[in-house]
Amino acid sequence: MKERIGFIGVGLMGHGMAKNLIEKGFPVTVLAHRKREAVDDLKGRGAQEAATPRALAEACDAVVLCVTGSPQVEAVVTGPDGLAAAGKPLLIVDCSTSEPASTRRLAADLAPKGIAFVDAPLSRTPKDAWEGTLDVMVGGDPAAVARARPILETFAGRIVETGPVGTGHTMKLLNNFLAMGYAALYSEALALGAKAGLSPKVFDAVIRNGRMDCLFYQTFAKYVIDRDREAHRFTLVNAMKDMTYLANFAGALGVVNPVGAAVRNSFAQAVATGHGQDYVPMLSDRVAEWNGTSLAP
Repeated sequence: MKERIGFIGVGLMGHGMAKNLIEKGFPVTVLAHRKREAVDDLKGRGAQEAATPRALAEACDAVVLCVTGSPQVEAVVTGPDGLAAAGKPLLIVDCSTSEPASTRRLAADLAPKGIAFVDAPLSRTPKDAWEGTLDVMVGGDPAAVARARPILETFAGRIVETGPVGTGHTMKLLNNFLAMGYAALYSEALALGAKAGLSPKVFDAVIRNGRMDCLFYQTFAKYVIDRDREAHRFTLVNAMKDMTYLANFAGALGVVNPVGAAVRNSFAQAVATGHGQDYVPMLSDRVAEWNGTSLAP
């Protein structure tokens, strides 16, 4: 008998993840979401809908979270009508990008209530979520991780166990630091090239299939070269949030993090100038604009 799964956060990533849970035979209940299209699509596939996190917990054995970050996770778990208010044993699998300190604190607070908390953040894109080929970093008690694995396998192509609770979110911050660092570097390099008369196509001809090529570059370049706005659907405001979490994490450890600060500032400037809902590859247009040039064909 498969566990009954609750799903909170059926946005860009969560919609595909929940779809795969249903297709793999799990009974799924989703939380009401402002994007009715996703909820209605999942209900059409057999999902149930709950009005509150508490009601969702009452109907489920395990709950997957795919929300924006730690404040949202804490609200749906510990709020007045949150998951914990159901007063029952539960497995919570947090696939959000959250702050490790918040994750560890939540896990410690929930354990006496019989609620196991696993952090299982994601890598790759909404397309991979839909196709069930995400990368997942998972931290937690070994028994809880073993229980979570069949759930994660429905939407993941690769699962890496990172250690105790909180280590999944730590690894996710490091992963996103590298990714957003690449985005900031590509954006500045492209702007420098454009200012000197080198087109993005020339830049791409050198980088692609060379030693500096990678999958992240290819999705980034799909926007820069082909102007495909859907190439990497991750907003600049979310990128800034993740880099802020990294700064907090580095500060708590007493680690000097000058490159991280520079990367965060690139995204912060784009967000401050009104472009927070643009996607990550579009940072390249903002950096070019700030330098009086353009990457447009």
